[in-house]
Amino acid sequence: MPLKYALYPGCAAKGATPELYQSTMAIIGRLGIEVVELTAASCCGAGVLGEADPDVALALNARTFAQAEQLGLDVMTICGTCQGVMGAANKRLKTEPGLRERINGVLAREGMTYGGTVQVKHLLWIVVREVGLQRLGEQVRVSMEDFRIAPFYGCYILRPSWDLGFDDPENPTSLEKVIRAVGGEPVAYAGRTKCCGFPIILEKEAIAVAMAGTNMKEAKDGGADFMVTPCPLCHMSLDIYQDRAGKAVNTNLSLPILHLPQLLGLAMGIPPKDLGVSRHLVPVDSIVRVVEKRRAEQKSA
Repeated sequence: MPLKYALYPGCAAKGATPELYQSTMAIIGRLGIEVVELTAASCCGAGVLGEADPDVALALNARTFAQAEQLGLDVMTICGTCQGVMGAANKRLKTEPGLRERINGVLAREGMTYGGTVQVKHLLWIVVREVGLQRLGEQVRVSMEDFRIAPFYGCYILRPSWDLGFDDPENPTSLEKVIRAVGGEPVAYAGRTKCCGFPIILEKEAIAVAMAGTNMKEAKDGGADFMVTPCPLCHMSLDIYQDRAGKAVNTNLSLPILHLPQLLGLAMGIPPKDLGVSRHLVPVDSIVRVVEKRRAEQKSA
């Protein structure tokens, strides 16, 4: 039986980081995952809208949950920030007396209601807990052996810590398990659960790039060949702003940053062009060359 979810791609995967959406769609079938995309869903608010108008943010997320509930499916997100924001909203809607009823009054204008039955699950949690590491390992065609890979969770995917339910928010292990399952060696470093700089970068760029630079420098100093993240907003901070981040910490970083499904796709033997790796600002050629060489050797064997 395939695992089936209501796919909530989020804004970034349909805008600034389309390679995340592309690579996600390339791998899910191999993992036995089916999705129905929530094409009418709106932005989760990214933690910013909720600061300005909490009720609007709650209503937008409740509207998304209602759409998934109508399908009888849980929500699958591919954005760490969406996971944190939607998870917190869902917890409040399920537990705060009178809140869901009040927000449903807003949804009623569209003929919608949310009954509080949906769970929000990031692709990372689904791979580890529901697909399973054994099945993931069975799909590996190109081992990531000899690669030292730095996991970067960021902060949102581990929040709210009081309702995470899938990993230890203080000492998570899911990314490390995935890295090992595809043959790589996880790099331990202090910055793996720290903030990437978003959304601080919208107001205080110098502070934000210094945060990102410190995290990447720690990973680089730990021997990382590249970094993998389950959050597109983290990816943007670490990839797009990497040159400025390096200058902030006086280091030439040159650290490729992969989205989680890109790592899985490369290990599955999916051609790099089908995973959108050419869209990155920091080149990933050092990874692609090794992967392509291994693919060629397998074909000639």
